[in-house]
Amino acid sequence: MTPSPLKTILKTSLPAVIDLSSQTIMWTIEAIFIGKLSGAALAGHSMAIQVILVFFAVLLTFVVGSSLIINRHLGARDRYQANHIFGQAMIMTVIMAVAFSLIWYFGAIHLFKFIKENGVASAQDAGITYLRTVAVFAPLLITNFVALGIIRAVGDTRYSMIINISINTLNLVMSPILIFGLFGMPRLEVKGAALAVGIAHSMGFFVTLILLRSRKLQLFLPFKELVKPKLSSFKELFKVGIPTTVEQLTWALGQLVVTGYAGSIYVTVLTTHAVFVRIQSILSMVYFGFGLAAMSTMGQNLGAAQNQLAEKMAKTAHKVMAVFVFLIVFFMIFFSKAIIHVFTTDPATVALGEKAIIIFALAQIPKALSNVLAGNMRGVGDLKWLMWTTIIFVLIFEIGVNYVMVFIAGLGLYGIWGVQCLDESIRLCLNYWRFHRGEWRVSNHSCH
Repeated sequence: MTPSPLKTILKTSLPAVIDLSSQTIMWTIEAIFIGKLSGAALAGHSMAIQVILVFFAVLLTFVVGSSLIINRHLGARDRYQANHIFGQAMIMTVIMAVAFSLIWYFGAIHLFKFIKENGVASAQDAGITYLRTVAVFAPLLITNFVALGIIRAVGDTRYSMIINISINTLNLVMSPILIFGLFGMPRLEVKGAALAVGIAHSMGFFVTLILLRSRKLQLFLPFKELVKPKLSSFKELFKVGIPTTVEQLTWALGQLVVTGYAGSIYVTVLTTHAVFVRIQSILSMVYFGFGLAAMSTMGQNLGAAQNQLAEKMAKTAHKVMAVFVFLIVFFMIFFSKAIIHVFTTDPATVALGEKAIIIFALAQIPKALSNVLAGNMRGVGDLKWLMWTTIIFVLIFEIGVNYVMVFIAGLGLYGIWGVQCLDESIRLCLNYWRFHRGEWRVSNHSCH
């Protein structure tokens, strides 16, 4: 009996949504704690998270690349080859994790030159302190990030959800204790927040490792794969994963530039923009959760040669996302002041946030629908299209048009989010046209 598309999508996507949202919600709560210290500390923390996300985008080579290949093997019931690809991805992840750790620690001071506003040098100091502290734990944190990402992307979302919720619960308990010096602990402020992150994720690494050796998942991590690198498998991983990595890295870098634009205007604009980015980060995890479910079901159905079911799943995922995002937009518009107050009570930030949140909310509609559509397109292997459209649109809109809107037209925050709304809307239309042309239906279903 063929499972209900709606039930399958929800069964895979809802745990992924909870899982992914838990990390972003934790970052948000952490930002609220840090915001109690000072506006400059909040701005520095926001920049540090943006820097980390840029580097995490590089890791998508191994998360998405291996997941697309593994899903096809799992759909064809070839678990041996699926485990092999997983092991090879983890070899490369360990190497990258050590490299990123060194870059974050020794290069932090150079990565925070975006904040140039006079009087907020302490924002730079906060960002550098946060990044350098996290760097100490980065090898375990990054390896766990990729391992859980692959587990999640092949459909074992319930297990990744349990681990991530456990990590973030521990982080939530430790953060206020270390930031504010509760229960006799020293008051470490921003450094305390980073220590809580590092300790919680390091413990999560060992839980994930045990699970991957338990045979409870679709994937199993053979230790022999970790000492037997295979060049042909590396090439396959890079060939499939690099387009998505370039796509996500381009977007992340573009957003980092836009944050720099906001920081060059005035600290209130930067702080308000940081609040919007934090809200969108939470929502993006919901979008990404449904996108992952779309990618996983599409890839495995194509691997099993069930093309009609794959298309039916794709349409179902899109409809569910549409209902969700319209509810979110309604909520944000009518409860704007309460939402902004969750992050800050600064009068200037609240006033600007209340005025600009309508544009921000409208930008979520095309962004949400485009995320699910992109998940379907990754599932069929249309990766280069997503990469090139992202590169072109980031260069034209996020960097070029935003520069005009901010520094020439003087529209500030309104211009920044208006441009993103336009960017996402045009890309959604192009992706919809591309996917429904249907070339993947008659292709050989290889990832290209």
